Amino acid sequence: VQLVESGGGSVQSGGSLRLSCAASGYTYSRGCMGWFRQAPGEEREGVAIIYSDGRRRYADSVKGRATISQVNANKMLYLQMTSLKPEDTGMYYCAAANDRDWCGSTNSVPDFGYRGQGTQVIVSS
Repeated sequence: VQLVESGGGSVQSGGSLRLSCAASGYTYSRGCMGWFRQAPGEEREGVAIIYSDGRRRYADSVKGRATISQVNANKMLYLQMTSLKPEDTGMYYCAAANDRDWCGSTNSVPDFGYRGQGTQVIVSS
């Protein structure tokens, strides 16, 4: 399984970004995928999760400002973020679990078996 993120960058507070994750070697129907982030000196934080039945869940910190979506045909996962805040700054990782037993809340995302190298998001005030 290979996950490759893109789409990060530097934006001003209030701006938007769409993060992308290209997945290869992964069978989406077997588990779930998600995004987590980590700011310097901080714990990893699960941001969003999408289950194989299409349900989505979000961390309270991004609820109403983030949308996770996936396109099975081209094996892409996305995270659309709007109204970005400086506290959204961090490295964002795409993650995948190929066993539904791992597919809990957003808190489970950082512990998924597969993750990418990350894409940096910097939000300035």
